[in-house]
Amino acid sequence: MAVEIRDLTPEDLDDVLDLRKRSFGLLSAADAESWRTAVTPVLAEGRYLGAFDGSRLAAAARLRQFTQWWHGRPQPMAGIAGVTVNPEDRGRGVGTQIMRAVIDRGAALGDAVSALYPATTAIYRSIGYEHAGAQYNVTIPAESLRHIRPSGQVKLRRMGPGDAAEVISVLHRAHAAARASGPISWDEKTWNHWLADDDDFLYLADDGFVIYRWRGENMLVDNLVAASAETTRALWSMVGSSSSIARDVVAPLAPDDPVLWLLRERTKEQVTQVRWMFRVLDVAAAVERRGYPEHLLGDAVVTVDDPLRGGGTWRLEFGGGSGAATLIEGPGVAPVEWPSVALSVNGFSALYAGIPPATLRLSGLMSGDDRYDETLDAAFAAKPYMLDYF
Repeated sequence: MAVEIRDLTPEDLDDVLDLRKRSFGLLSAADAESWRTAVTPVLAEGRYLGAFDGSRLAAAARLRQFTQWWHGRPQPMAGIAGVTVNPEDRGRGVGTQIMRAVIDRGAALGDAVSALYPATTAIYRSIGYEHAGAQYNVTIPAESLRHIRPSGQVKLRRMGPGDAAEVISVLHRAHAAARASGPISWDEKTWNHWLADDDDFLYLADDGFVIYRWRGENMLVDNLVAASAETTRALWSMVGSSSSIARDVVAPLAPDDPVLWLLRERTKEQVTQVRWMFRVLDVAAAVERRGYPEHLLGDAVVTVDDPLRGGGTWRLEFGGGSGAATLIEGPGVAPVEWPSVALSVNGFSALYAGIPPATLRLSGLMSGDDRYDETLDAAFAAKPYMLDYF
């Protein structure tokens, strides 16, 4: 089925809402209005695409503007959300067509990497996305948090929409210090929107913040980020102060989140993993924008097969916490005989996200010369996670 891909306009939003209803279920009037408020300002930015069969909207997809950290270094990331196809158009290739357009648009907007939470794996894997990390939602007995005591004087205050810039600043400092891989930050406009929710409890410190709310008899933490031991204790102690009423606290955590080492007891833990997929859109820019271990000094040659964005062979060089990729064979470059690692773009995206070369070789995502495996393992080592779902 051939469709026309074009930017959505405010006049298309009623059709998009109908499409979302048919794909995800009914939205309340309040949620629909909140969605309109959030998406209308970004329509002019080229980040919401529609696939049209004549004048009829058949599919839509949004590129959310995020910052994502890799080994503590931030870079722009295209977060793909709201991928919807009308029931009568499914199975006709429309989803693949709009996702190909999304990939091209993300690269055109300057994003070297992209991520999404998949409803199904096959379609996204077919265009280069691969499983990389998860949102790890951990259930903690509220009573166990009650034993975490602040170890110093940490000043906390309530926060709201005017604090979006400070929240973003905290995230930059905390994720850089932790050399975190995978977490994201919304842009300032979106933070202002989320921080206006009257049902949330929002508290800010000099180097951390927490957003949480009641969910039935439990507490649901949206975000808790801290850059110091004192603030970590103060924020978790605040959440735990509801333990006389709350049964459990459900929180998205890093796999090695410090709160798990602050608990007195840990035996069996309930962890729900919501998987996300990742794709490199521009090999050279993605390598340059990522962080790496400071002590690492080495190089590697990799051949990446990317039918959508154009593949090639790159020489990767690492040193002083930085990386660079030089195209040595590809469009416009004379071929050079050089032993290399061979990866599909899926495999390279997984490698970038910290999936070890041994795993990639055993799963068929990586082949070729193995002399660079140890260097690649050390360069891209990561435990990728997200705190936010989008």
